[in-house]
Amino acid sequence: MQNWTFRGVCTLCSGSSVLRPQPCRATRAENEDLRHVIIPLLHTLMYVLTKATGITEELYHKTYAFCTRLLTLPTPYCTVALDCAIRLKTEIAVPGTLYQRMVLAEQNLMSDVYPYQERVFLFVDPELVSPSVCSALLLEIEAAQEQQTPEACMRHVVSHALQAALGEACHPSALHRKLQASSRRVLEYYFHAVVTAVEQMADEANPSRAEHLERLEEIYYSLLGPAVAAKGRCGSDTLQDRPPSIPLPSPYITFHLWTDQEQLWKELVLFLHPQSQLRLSADLEALDLQGLGPDRDLARVSMLSTDSGIERDLPLGADELLIPSSPEMERAGLQRKGGIKKRVWPPDFSMPGSWDGPPGLHRRTGRPSGDGELLPGVSRVHTARVLVLGDDRMLGRLAQAYHKLRKRETQKFCLTPRLSLQLYYIPVLAPQDPTASRPPELGELATFLGRADPWYESTVNTLCSAIHKLAEMPLCLDTTRTVDPFILDVITYYVRMGTQPIYFQIYTVKIFSDPSQGVTEDIFLTELKVKIQDSKSPTEGATPRRRGTPDSPGAELSICYQKALLSHRPREVTVSLRATGLVLKAIPDSDAEGSADCPPAAAPVVAHKCLNVSVTEVVKSSNLAGRSFSTVTNTFRTSSIQIQSQDQRLLMLLLDKDHRRTFRDVVRFEVGPCPEPCSRTQKSKMSWLSPHGQKEMEPAQSTSKPLLMPINTFSGIIQ
Repeated sequence: MQNWTFRGVCTLCSGSSVLRPQPCRATRAENEDLRHVIIPLLHTLMYVLTKATGITEELYHKTYAFCTRLLTLPTPYCTVALDCAIRLKTEIAVPGTLYQRMVLAEQNLMSDVYPYQERVFLFVDPELVSPSVCSALLLEIEAAQEQQTPEACMRHVVSHALQAALGEACHPSALHRKLQASSRRVLEYYFHAVVTAVEQMADEANPSRAEHLERLEEIYYSLLGPAVAAKGRCGSDTLQDRPPSIPLPSPYITFHLWTDQEQLWKELVLFLHPQSQLRLSADLEALDLQGLGPDRDLARVSMLSTDSGIERDLPLGADELLIPSSPEMERAGLQRKGGIKKRVWPPDFSMPGSWDGPPGLHRRTGRPSGDGELLPGVSRVHTARVLVLGDDRMLGRLAQAYHKLRKRETQKFCLTPRLSLQLYYIPVLAPQDPTASRPPELGELATFLGRADPWYESTVNTLCSAIHKLAEMPLCLDTTRTVDPFILDVITYYVRMGTQPIYFQIYTVKIFSDPSQGVTEDIFLTELKVKIQDSKSPTEGATPRRRGTPDSPGAELSICYQKALLSHRPREVTVSLRATGLVLKAIPDSDAEGSADCPPAAAPVVAHKCLNVSVTEVVKSSNLAGRSFSTVTNTFRTSSIQIQSQDQRLLMLLLDKDHRRTFRDVVRFEVGPCPEPCSRTQKSKMSWLSPHGQKEMEPAQSTSKPLLMPINTFSGIIQ
């Protein structure tokens, strides 16, 4: 990627803190058709416009005009530009809105006018990440949170809102001293006053900057007093007396060692209900949504009623007797009994995982992504940003937890209506030889994300080696020195600006070992490796072989698969061959990406997925010395596959390169796209509407939507 800086965007004058616009490199990138640097520049520009104060209207309007020009470009440029334009439109009319909303949500500062809350959950597998890396991360997080007290964050919000709105009329030194000397009660009073003034103006259909300035001037004069407030910046502070710039606090991050498969779900439940001591079991009566029971209550069965619907026709109970000729009796004769209220479900109700869907184009400005009402009367005010560190094995565990979470939601449906779930990934791989030309085997998904999004490659993937170097540095014993939050800064930038997801297909595998034990099901995200075990099946006796005949390596396999075609036409292929092993990859290599007969394995909107299968086939040849065997690798692409051992050789399966997920003594297995979990409500609705019952539900299940797991990047896939 081209080396770029933000020096050309703005210049900080020595005598004033007003940011004056200069020629923007983003515009030059547009003119020179350097589209790969547009999104990084836009993200950094929005980051600066959110944090800085004293931004001139000229720079705001130039940036807004540039974003509107980008709407003519294809995705992801138009998607990112639209999001920036929506936020800028409110920031122009109400300066300081983006900063205030970000701090309120990330620091969980409760406010009636802005109830949104966000939290970053950092999950690390202690078996995959070294203790030194865990200690370095925990040290930076604790050092940052010690400085970000609720009082300090409230001071930042008040000071930033007043300086952004008043500009030159604000006296920053006097404001800083006054806020530092104020008590908690006084600080909370002015904090809520500023937040209410900003949010009420931002929520109006046509916000007026003049009215917003007038409201904040009243708060400013009330806080400092008329004499001090009238000085404004004319009071000319010296450079030494000028207060430090207003920081943008890092988000509230919780650090977790991933040791339990149910840990992700438990942490999300506690995030929604931090005060209640829940049992954290499968039946959470405490999480029923405002009288909304389990799915069995949603599927209402129609019953024949003889009720006229008029209250005066109903028999009165002992506690409901009315006095004749009373006003209540007269009103009862004219009123109708409230009928059954029809619940209007949104179109995507059958997909409880609409956490992942892209937010609407007309969502409210500055709200967390994916917010809104999934159910009537239930607002999604919580956003959980789950960040995992590790290699492909950690992503396999994340896929398992995500699948269980989605499956649990079809039974209870308690988190989805209130929670927006965002997934992030930072690769942390074992140190390797710098002279190695090939990418690490355990970092295939990170390599794919870097190819899809160049800014992810430059920002996140390059952090992998830096994490190990920083973790190996000796700890400073001087407690007076502040910790340099290098890793935390990259994490903060990623979770704030990484809003474009890339969706990955989750595959399910059905494993058949012993007919008496039934079928074992599991899922994988990146890879399934098949090896041939040395021992034969215990149920079958060993077949005798002739003396002097060499034992053939591998096993005789019967492979039946659906060939992946661009036309989506079903084409089944059955083949029998002798092989020593197979590898099924869901992440395409760089040379296989974008081929003619199969689309990429990860895309924002895809209707077809494919597995890249590599079979190590045994080739038998005869010569004067006798028979010999050689191996050749055959590759093909498929959407689903079934493999069975024919000569009583047992198979061993390894999921997502994780030795903890090894299955032995396998006779047959089936692999296909993991379907979207279907709730009991949806099943009962389908069976109720189907006139022929179960016979018509079977084709519907075969065409069910696949389950996709999103991982957020900065721009999604750049074609």
